[in-house]
Amino acid sequence: MVFAPQATTLEAVGWGAGSRWTVESSVEAATGAVGLDHDAVRRWTGCYRHITLAMWALALLSVMRAGTIAVEA
Repeated sequence: MVFAPQATTLEAVGWGAGSRWTVESSVEAATGAVGLDHDAVRRWTGCYRHITLAMWALALLSVMRAGTIAVEA
């Protein structure tokens, strides 16, 4: 079941479904790697900020692992 306007093309629906898979796999990776599972918030604003920070940290770690950013030891 897809909730979209009537004029939405099948290609757009497929793209949206594909991007959801990417988001879900990123959240799963962030759960253990950057502490996304350690959120105890009471409001949507705090939850959104925590998720944003965790996803930013995951992106930074991914870039560092790829060797794009030199890490000084």
